[in-house]
Amino acid sequence: MKGSYLLLVELKNTEIIPVGKLGKIDFKKGFYIYAGSALNGLDQRIQRHLRKQKKTHWHIDYLLNHAKIVNVFYKQSEIREECSIAKTLEKELPTIPGFGCTDCTCKSHLFYGSYEDIKSSIGNLEMKQYLINAKS
Repeated sequence: MKGSYLLLVELKNTEIIPVGKLGKIDFKKGFYIYAGSALNGLDQRIQRHLRKQKKTHWHIDYLLNHAKIVNVFYKQSEIREECSIAKTLEKELPTIPGFGCTDCTCKSHLFYGSYEDIKSSIGNLEMKQYLINAKS
């Protein structure tokens, strides 16, 4: 299965987290939504993000070392849609500049907001909920 996904992440405490070449980022306690894509195995990519033990490779891995994925959403597609999803989220939620977008021209692929604001933004994207407990 190919497509795009969103990781809804909760950070329990405000923390300064080193994120690869981006350097140290001051993350506020609260909820974040990360937009990604996987055109070579969507289920495998999501499962990788859900694992606790993994090599730190992408920006999101640095955050996930300190935060918990509380929900995952996905959309099957043969084309990469993470940038259009990110641009939609950018209109409604504050960004973490430069996060997760080193291979595109987006401002960010990570957004911050209240749980309610994030869920509302996701509702406009026609994505399905990924069943975490059944897969992990």
